Amino acid sequence: MNAWLLLALAIVAEVIGTSALKASEGFTRLAPSGLVVVGYAVSFYCLSLVLRTIPVGVAYAIWSGLGILLITVVAWVVYDQTVDLAGVLGMSLILAGVLVLNLFSKTSAH
Repeated sequence: MNAWLLLALAIVAEVIGTSALKASEGFTRLAPSGLVVVGYAVSFYCLSLVLRTIPVGVAYAIWSGLGILLITVVAWVVYDQTVDLAGVLGMSLILAGVLVLNLFSKTSAH
């Protein structure tokens, strides 16, 4: 499977796991707790496969950066949590970093 597709799957699985972590209420609710474990397991498995092709620093920067952005959107939509201007600025810088890595860095595997 394509490394970039696996990385996208790893990111989505991590966001699902993290979203369920909030819903698990400290692992006191069974279904969300199970979703946390499965989400993180799928995420780390896919990430481990990605590291065969994409350098670890690049893969992790993209995985964590896009994960932060997506979980913020999920928290806003699902849990009605808002982000202030400083938070939006910080996440914009993260997104800019991910774009620079992918578009301009020779380290990134294309």
